[in-house]
Amino acid sequence: MINNLTKSILSFIVIVLFTFVSAQNSATKREMQRLNAKIDRQNVRVDSLDTQIRMLLPELQNALKANLKAKEQTDSVAILLINRINMMQNKMRLIEDKTAYIDSVNFEILAQLVMIENKIVTLTNSFTEMYNLKNNRVNDNISAKISPTEYKKIYIEALSSYQNGKFEKAVTGFSGLVMSDPGNDLADNSQYWLAECYYTMKNYKRAVIEFEKVFTFAGTDKDDDAQLKLGHCHRSMGNIDKAREEYQRLTDYFPGSEFYEKARESLKQLKVQ
Repeated sequence: MINNLTKSILSFIVIVLFTFVSAQNSATKREMQRLNAKIDRQNVRVDSLDTQIRMLLPELQNALKANLKAKEQTDSVAILLINRINMMQNKMRLIEDKTAYIDSVNFEILAQLVMIENKIVTLTNSFTEMYNLKNNRVNDNISAKISPTEYKKIYIEALSSYQNGKFEKAVTGFSGLVMSDPGNDLADNSQYWLAECYYTMKNYKRAVIEFEKVFTFAGTDKDDDAQLKLGHCHRSMGNIDKAREEYQRLTDYFPGSEFYEKARESLKQLKVQ
């Protein structure tokens, strides 16, 4: 009795287990089918993406190569531009250096031209004075210290020494005349030529002192000459502001002077600098 019951129970359990297992297997099978379907769909998508990538890959490679080539060209152009800019900067520096050198040379040339012109004018004036003296065109005043004839003789000798480049001898002659008789008609001329000697010897500081003494002679006709030479002296010493001042003084106080235009031209040259 028990055995039959046990067998029935066991059979029932087996049947239940079989049914459960079958149901589980069926569910598992359906789940597997769903999963396989999903996998198939994913595989189809992967295949589609792979196909698209394979189709796009050559285009991407070509675009990348084009970009690389364009970058190389851009870099090459940039390098070329940088090199040209550097070359232009170097040329500009050279031009600036040359311009500065030319300006310096022009300044020196102008200064030399002024000195040459001064020498020509000075020598011309000295020869004119000597000619006038030899033809008795200077009035002789009576001097207690030296006779008018001797004064004129020494003056001509000193002027001749200046013309021949014997400046020390000329200085001795002119300075002696100024000290011996400051009231002589040729005393202001002697003072002027004494200053010219120092100017020609490039002793500009002493020349300034001597040219300024010319203005102490009343009625002198060498005042505008001396005024021009004061400007030349300061210009030669590099005192540009002072040179402008002296040239300006000539144009202000000696508008009728034969040196008026020279003073104006000198002022223009100094303004350019």
